[in-house]
Amino acid sequence: MTTTPARVLAITTNYGVEQDELVVPVQHLRDVGAQVDIAAVESGDIETLVGDRDPGRTVPATHALADVSTDDYDLLLIPGGTINADSLRLEALAIQAVRDFASSGRTVAAICHGPWLVVEAEVVEGKTLTSYPSVATDIRNAGGTWVDEEVFSCGANGWTLVTSRTPKDLPAFLKGIDEALASAAS
Repeated sequence: MTTTPARVLAITTNYGVEQDELVVPVQHLRDVGAQVDIAAVESGDIETLVGDRDPGRTVPATHALADVSTDDYDLLLIPGGTINADSLRLEALAIQAVRDFASSGRTVAAICHGPWLVVEAEVVEGKTLTSYPSVATDIRNAGGTWVDEEVFSCGANGWTLVTSRTPKDLPAFLKGIDEALASAAS
């Protein structure tokens, strides 16, 4: 029996995403056989940062956000970076992407400041999640429960949300994503 590889959509702005929060999950998912597309607000390159200030690697976007259909994917990946996450939550297409995944019961994985977009999409109520600590109040104000754990997977409200706090939590975050994809495939 042949299984179809998972299809993952990573969404980001073109500047300010935390390098390892994009590059490490994308490479890991590709290494385990997932088909991963990176949709940026605009087509072209993504300028990553390290620690929100130092220039990181330039990563090519495979698509502009306006050119993808969220129906084509099994998991939505939202990397952090303060600049990226704050700008991304002002993008109507990014907000709609989160709503599309949540309403259809598909997994969303967000790390660090990435949960800001989930808050903006108004789908946090009743969910338990983690994030960079400065996002905790926003999560609580949106009706979610914030926990200080390296990874938290919440299946409340009919969809899975996998979250982590910082790049230091990437191994646990990747394991949480793998588990969510395996659960969805079974």
